[in-house]
Amino acid sequence: MKKLLMMSFIVFLLAACGGQENELVDDTAGTGEEQEEVTLKVASLIPPMTDILEMVEPALAEQGVNLDIQILSDNVLPNSMLASGEVDANFFQHVPFMEEYNRNHDSNLTPIVPIYYANYGVYAKEFGAIEDLPEGASVAIAGDPSNVDRSLALLAQHDVITLQEKTDVYYTQSDIIENPKNLHFEEIDLLMLARAYDDTDAVVMTPAYAAPLGLTPKSDALLTEGTDNEFAITLIAREDNQDSEAIQKLAEAMTSPQVREFLVENFDETAIPAFE
Repeated sequence: MKKLLMMSFIVFLLAACGGQENELVDDTAGTGEEQEEVTLKVASLIPPMTDILEMVEPALAEQGVNLDIQILSDNVLPNSMLASGEVDANFFQHVPFMEEYNRNHDSNLTPIVPIYYANYGVYAKEFGAIEDLPEGASVAIAGDPSNVDRSLALLAQHDVITLQEKTDVYYTQSDIIENPKNLHFEEIDLLMLARAYDDTDAVVMTPAYAAPLGLTPKSDALLTEGTDNEFAITLIAREDNQDSEAIQKLAEAMTSPQVREFLVENFDETAIPAFE
């Protein structure tokens, strides 16, 4: 009987100690929890896109998010790398451009938050007003469907051309029903627009491509787009990671008062904040 009582007592002690040990582990996990660091790879192209990412990098590091900014040289790789999982997000495009990529590649890229409007404009080296363009003038526009749509819509907004009611996702040149000056539209690669400034009568382009030529929407554009449109430069991720904590922290940092102030003070009408 004594041996039985002793064995029961030992079992009781072991069980009690085991319970205390589990409680100690749980308490440590609860009170000693440290934020796990993650690396977020973001593809981008040019300023002010890259400026904004570099600006928020220190604040994100304090929150355990190491920002790996991958600066690329064309407007195809950022989406293909995001779709394949090589990067976690990109920041270089407007939503219609992203939607066109999704349609063509059966991908699931998704917008997170709009950051700024890259104020589209019409620029001409030899002419000071849109009315001065000669009959049959050549006008260079970006050749991808979303930016053909955008360029034609800008010209229609200012009554340079008239478009029929949109019957498809994007306007195309076949939708032009009135073109009083018989403008000739040359669709070229987006990255070649700045070069076309010397070779055509006018170019429709964003400030990012006008800036290296010393041109700004406020001082040099014959026409500008403004903010009443769907073409804000937007942080893009994928459906599978759009709600991740790291992506949401990045979105919050990129829409901070500091970023807004940075855009207002440094880019004027070139990059107009798309958030309050």
